Amino acid sequence: MGVGTNCGLRVIGLISGTSIDGIDVAAAELSLVGDTVELRPLGHLDLAYSEDLRADLLATLSPNPCNAATLTRLDTRVGQAFADAAAAGVCDLADGRADLVASLGQTIYHWVEDGTARGTLQLGQPAWIAERTGLPVVADLRARDVAAGGQGAPLASTLDALWLADLAESAGHPVAALNIGGIANLTVLAPRGELLAYDSGPGNALLDAAATELSGGTARSDVGGELALCGTVRADLLKRLLDDEYYAATPPKSTGKEYFNLGHLHRMTDGFTITGDDLLATLTELTAVTIADECVRHDVGTLVASGGGIENPALMAALARRLPTTDLRTSDDLGLPHTAKEAYLTALLGWLSWHGLPGNRPSATGARGPRVLGSFTPGAEPLTLPEQLTPPNATVTRLRVAGHRADPVGDNHESC
Repeated sequence: MGVGTNCGLRVIGLISGTSIDGIDVAAAELSLVGDTVELRPLGHLDLAYSEDLRADLLATLSPNPCNAATLTRLDTRVGQAFADAAAAGVCDLADGRADLVASLGQTIYHWVEDGTARGTLQLGQPAWIAERTGLPVVADLRARDVAAGGQGAPLASTLDALWLADLAESAGHPVAALNIGGIANLTVLAPRGELLAYDSGPGNALLDAAATELSGGTARSDVGGELALCGTVRADLLKRLLDDEYYAATPPKSTGKEYFNLGHLHRMTDGFTITGDDLLATLTELTAVTIADECVRHDVGTLVASGGGIENPALMAALARRLPTTDLRTSDDLGLPHTAKEAYLTALLGWLSWHGLPGNRPSATGARGPRVLGSFTPGAEPLTLPEQLTPPNATVTRLRVAGHRADPVGDNHESC
């Protein structure tokens, strides 16, 4: 039996990924129908960082030196940028009415030692968001999972497990969700519900680092995969890249630009003479191989991709070549825009935390158990706990994107 219907909550989700390009904003109305979260997308925005803020954020990344003064200033500046983004989300996407802002912030360092996450730091002080919008804010969503022994990532597994449950059951084979940002992360869901998720390795991180260096800073990425498409994969360099210990490590595992960065690239290419085109072709193949190998390992029959990396035709062609029998789709095909999926994920995490429901998946992150994520900052009004779901121990097993072709708008769900 279902667990009842609860009134919708309008949530603004905010995140800046490991590519550090800007802030992804999504507005959604979420409600519980039976044991299914219904997510009604209200729209999304992609707001670029100012050039100076992006440059200053990149300058803090390991192995560059950093200090408390720099981090304090950046925490404020990113918080103010997120506050402006939240205000735009409320005004431009939610018709001026929202109930909650959820922020995953800007990850600046993910501390992993011997395969164990010890801490994680996201910038973007939520007080600025609360002050700017007057809304309560839930932020610092990764720390509790880390404190519980988890990796704090990939939290995308929470959305993926609910969103793809029906697809995995109907397909009769494992289904995977892939997000290619600076880092590529994979969620694998078996027909019977078993879940595994982890960072497979670099997505765009090494590609962007190489393109930036090769262009003298005039380009941030290999736009359209043009350089890679002109180059030839160097098998000898690819082998050295694949020998990195991260790929052999068993999940749960997570990584970031503190590991896959320009310094890593320099170490891997030391002793090689290689053209820029061949380097980009080889790095593109690296990303495709490390994703495809994991899909083959788990017998994935359907792969649903999202993130900025899917706009790179060289990368997608390499992935399709490596997975010839896999049904390769994009999240757009299932109702979530590929550029905004992680912002909608953030909105979902906010909704879960607001209702006292766990936001992590222990089988994915490695945490000791389910945990309610994040810390709340009150808005203009005192923070008032929401009405409990019906019943209080509600179990959520599915997520449906309202308006998707498999779920037409105007169906006969009970309304509040």
